[in-house]
Amino acid sequence: MSAEDLAPVNEEDLKDLKARMKLIADADASQYHNEFSLRRYLRAFKTTDDAFQALLKTNKWRETYGVAKLSEMDQSKLKNKARVLRHRDCVGRPVIYIPAKNHSSSERDLDELTRFIVYNLEEACKKCFEEVTDRLCIVFDLAEFSTSCMDYQLVQNLIWLLGKHYPERLGVCLIINAPGIFSTIWPAIRILLDDNTAKKVKFVSNEVELCQYLIPDILPIDM
Repeated sequence: MSAEDLAPVNEEDLKDLKARMKLIADADASQYHNEFSLRRYLRAFKTTDDAFQALLKTNKWRETYGVAKLSEMDQSKLKNKARVLRHRDCVGRPVIYIPAKNHSSSERDLDELTRFIVYNLEEACKKCFEEVTDRLCIVFDLAEFSTSCMDYQLVQNLIWLLGKHYPERLGVCLIINAPGIFSTIWPAIRILLDDNTAKKVKFVSNEVELCQYLIPDILPIDM
C-alpha cells in the first residue's frame, strides 16, 4: 500500500462510473481508463456526473492534442528544461525534475514547451506502479533562480493540465534551493492553486528535509 493518504471513493459511484465508461470503451477501446484512473477522477471531481464529463473531455483533449505522438517531437532544444528521473522518491513516486535556471519566458516557444511538459507527465505516469502509488513527485530546483527565469504562463499551463487532465496525479511538489526573492513571487502562484494542491507544495530548505522525500543523489547535476 502507498504511504500516501488518499480520500475515500464511494464504491457505488465507482460502480456507476465503471458502467458508463465501459459503454464508451466497448465502442472505442482508446477511451478506456482503468480503475485507478476512475478513482482519481472521482476524488478530483466529486460526483459521478462531473467525473464522467471530465473523463470524456480528457479523452477528447488527448486525441486533439496528439498526446500519443508527443514522443516524435524534436526534443533537442528542450532536454535541459525537464526530465523524468530514473529513480523514484521515498514512497515510489516517479520524479519529474525541473531546473528553473534553464527557463525564460522571453526565450521559448510556449506551445512547444507545454507539449514537452505533457510528454514528461506522460512518461512519468507510465513509470507508476499503480498498485503502490499512482502519483508523481515534481521537483522545482530554484538554484541560480532570477526573476527572468519566472515563466508564469508555463506554470499556469502546468496547473491547468494537472487539474483537468492529470487529476490527483500530483503527490508532492518540492521547491528546493529557493532564494529569498522567490517569496515575492510565490503569492502570485499560490492564488492559482486550490487548497488541496497547495498542501502538496513543500518548500525544502536543506538536505535533511529533502531526505524526507527523496535521496538527494538522484537529482541530476548535468542540467
